[in-house]
Amino acid sequence: MPSTVPSAPPGFDASRAVALAREALDIEARALQLLQARLGESFVQAMALMLRCGGRVVVMGMGKSGHVGRKIAATLASTGTPAMFVHPAEASHGDLGMITAQDLVLAISNSGESDELNAILPVLKRLAVPLVALTGRAGSSLARHADVVLDTSVEKEACPLNLAPTASTTAQMALGDALAVALLDARGFRAEDFARSHPGGALGRKLLTHVRDVMRTGDAVPRVRPDTGFTAMMREMSRKGLGATAVVDADDRVLGIFTDGDLRRLVERGEDLRALCAADAMHRSPRTVREDALAVEAADLMEQARITSVLVLDGEGRLVGALNSNDLMRAKVI
Repeated sequence: MPSTVPSAPPGFDASRAVALAREALDIEARALQLLQARLGESFVQAMALMLRCGGRVVVMGMGKSGHVGRKIAATLASTGTPAMFVHPAEASHGDLGMITAQDLVLAISNSGESDELNAILPVLKRLAVPLVALTGRAGSSLARHADVVLDTSVEKEACPLNLAPTASTTAQMALGDALAVALLDARGFRAEDFARSHPGGALGRKLLTHVRDVMRTGDAVPRVRPDTGFTAMMREMSRKGLGATAVVDADDRVLGIFTDGDLRRLVERGEDLRALCAADAMHRSPRTVREDALAVEAADLMEQARITSVLVLDGEGRLVGALNSNDLMRAKVI
């Protein structure tokens, strides 16, 4: 079978390429180790300001620091700290009006001398907006204006020319994640809270979808009385297409269940099926789930019990629905 890997251009040194890539990773890994060792009082002070902030954390940065800032703002917002990104250049032309005295600015600049960012620092000072700086230079203009300085300096960039922002932006990104994680914990932010801000994602579906949202209801739920004949019971199963039917009393309380698997076992034993009624053939004490349970809990129950369908009860123990693995798959819970 021919290789699908394209041939390298003339002069390409594969060994050198891999060596440079490994060196870049080593440099960035060391930058993070040094950053970790520097974490201390200033980090706690920055957290305290953010926790006291009554508005939003407004993240700002130019160039690559701006790209990092957008990601940090998104991470903060999705983990319980209201945040948004404002471009420093646009801020000087009207977007500064987005920032209020209740907000906090998280400014990112490796050099700390970004013209667009520094141009708006005096205005932020007049507004008395707290300023937290992520910068690689403690003596920079940005650092001098900041209430708290978080040192993101690196020994060198991973770029072999020591020019392109690489290790420095990795340090900025990692410190932003560290802030988000620490704030998340301090706020008591839970998985359910995360799901509410990610309703369209897989986690959101798992933590926000309840059994009542995906179960079959009404006439779609197969059910028979205990004295129902075997043929009529099979018709009910076939008509509803669940592969099972509940056996209930006059108050819709579940007495048992009859499934395709039960049918196979009866046939294997050579039972006279026409002589049986639902009460004779049913499996007593079936697995059930409450309608207010999470759908993922129903999925776990079905997996552990090695069954493909489950009956759903209301708070008073009456049959109100049913679902099988196909229902959960259509809802993208599994």
